[in-house]
Amino acid sequence: MELAEKACVVTGAAQGMGLAIATDLAEQGARVILADLNADGAQAAAAQLRRDGHNAHGLAVDVMAADSVTDLFAAAEDAIGPIDILVNNAGLSMDTSVRKMTQAVWDRTIGVNLTGVALCSQAAAQSMIPRRSGRIVNIASRAWLGWWGQLPYAASKGGVVSATRSLAIELARYEITVNCIAPGLIDTPLLRAEPPEVMERLMQAQPTGTIGTAQDVAWATRYFVAPATRSVTGQVLYVCGGKSLYARPAV
Repeated sequence: MELAEKACVVTGAAQGMGLAIATDLAEQGARVILADLNADGAQAAAAQLRRDGHNAHGLAVDVMAADSVTDLFAAAEDAIGPIDILVNNAGLSMDTSVRKMTQAVWDRTIGVNLTGVALCSQAAAQSMIPRRSGRIVNIASRAWLGWWGQLPYAASKGGVVSATRSLAIELARYEITVNCIAPGLIDTPLLRAEPPEVMERLMQAQPTGTIGTAQDVAWATRYFVAPATRSVTGQVLYVCGGKSLYARPAV
C-alpha cells in the first residue's frame, strides 16, 4: 500500500489499459479519478471499484479541449484533493496509408494523443509545482519508432516521447518526475477490433509471438509512480514483447 492516499488521475480509464492502471493504483491504496470521454463507462468502472472497497470516481473529459481539462482537474481536486499522480493514457489509433489519410484523421489523432498529454500535464503541473512533488506517466506506443500505415499515430506517439523528455527537464527542479511507457501489442478492446488479417500480420512481426496484457502496462506504471523511483525521470519503458528491438518480417 505504498501509494496510500495518493490522489491520481488516469485518462482514458473507462476500459483497457486505463482501467487496468486505475484499478492497480486503487489496489495500492490510491484515491483515483477515472476520466474518459465516455463518462458513463468511467462512472460504471469507478462504481465497481467502490464496490470493491476503493476510493474511485468517474468523470467526463475531452482531453483535446482546454476548458474540459480545466474542469476535470477542478472536479478531481474537489473529490480527492491535490493531484499527486497523472497518467496520460487517453488515446486512439486511426490507421491509414499516407495516400488515404485525411486532415480530419490527422487532426483528431494528434489532438487526442498529443494535445491531450500537453493540456493534462499542464493542469497537473500547476498543482504539483507549488507542492514540489508529483509523478506524470505518459502512455506512448512502440509505434513511435514507425510502422506501415501509422503516420498520424506514430507521429503523435513520437510527440509524446519528446514531450515526456521536455517535461522531465522542466519539472525536475520541482521534484516532479515525468516518464513514458511504450506498449506494443496489448490485449485491449481496441486491439480485438482489428480484422483477422491485420492481427495475423501483427503477430508474424512479434518477436515473442505473444500479446501483452493491460496488467503488464499497469505494473510498469506502478514502477514509475513508486516513491522509490524518485530519481528516474525522462525515460521510456517498452512493454512490447521485444518489438522495439526488431520486428520479424511477415512471411
